[in-house]
Amino acid sequence: MTDRPTPATAVSPARTLASNRASLSQFPAVRLRRRRSSDWMRRLVQENHLQVSDLIWPIFVQEENGRTPVPSLPGVDRIGPDLWVEVASQAQALGIPAIALFPVVPAHRKTHACEEAWRADNLVCQAMRSIRAGVNGLGLIADVALDPYNATGQDGLLSESGEVLNDETLEALIKQSLAQADAGAHILAPSDMMDGRIAVIRAALDEAGHSSVALMSYAAKFASAFYGPFRDAVGSSGALLGDKKTYQLNPANVREAELEAQYDIEEGADMLIVKPGLPYLDILQRISATSPIPVYAYQVSGEYAMLKAAAAQGWLDEQATVSETLMAFKRAGADGIWSYAALDLARSMKG
Repeated sequence: MTDRPTPATAVSPARTLASNRASLSQFPAVRLRRRRSSDWMRRLVQENHLQVSDLIWPIFVQEENGRTPVPSLPGVDRIGPDLWVEVASQAQALGIPAIALFPVVPAHRKTHACEEAWRADNLVCQAMRSIRAGVNGLGLIADVALDPYNATGQDGLLSESGEVLNDETLEALIKQSLAQADAGAHILAPSDMMDGRIAVIRAALDEAGHSSVALMSYAAKFASAFYGPFRDAVGSSGALLGDKKTYQLNPANVREAELEAQYDIEEGADMLIVKPGLPYLDILQRISATSPIPVYAYQVSGEYAMLKAAAAQGWLDEQATVSETLMAFKRAGADGIWSYAALDLARSMKG
């Protein structure tokens, strides 16, 4: 049992600062504005930096050629096979290290058993093979979850009574992971929030000869109201039966999120994700402060859509507010950021 200071002996940061006040030089000798006096000075003393290499760009892939705009995600399109390599090449040329692929699965391919998730020629597998053949030096991330392929819109298989089945879902996720690894995924990102999925996927990948494929786990994925536009983009919003509160995290819980991250690290995750981003900066900060592996923030669809909507009304400067928001993730300890604004932001950074 570890010793902890009692309330009477614990020293708060405020008290520590107050006790040291006598040793601090005072105005006018100290003028903190000196370090803000010019652009070069502000850049010289800047504590946190946002770079193109911090960005991961989520992309929606569809069966039809061309682009299909997502109305609830202004500026975001579903991308067809004729443009997969072109779009990936744009990201690679700007220095974005990785893109993440999400499928827009036609309704007739969605079933209760989710077999499309591990079909060797499904949309994600096609896109990865196409991009791997046409673009060098770009990381490919594949989402591991059943919701795009599930007739119910849930991330797991359902019992007859409507319960999301954990262990049966793990078997499906293993098959999906192996299909994506065979198709050329560099990183698999399990977003399903089933118990034990990192351990079983890691073991299956290693046994199948895919030990170099990394796992970026959605360790702290909350049952959030900010996912609506994403579900519109992949076509699962109308199909969702019930909610996802039996497996995604309660937005009120902090220690549970930390425990999820700890388990995923122990099970073999290479990287972690906190999702959503801005409403969960406290979670991001706490997990980043103790994690021995990289931690990423996901600026989810609802966060992005709100900024775009306000900018469209002239209420916000889009580029400035997006940059400020992403800097908040860096300040909270994120090693990188998933954002639908990644391409536009990379362009602005490159001038």
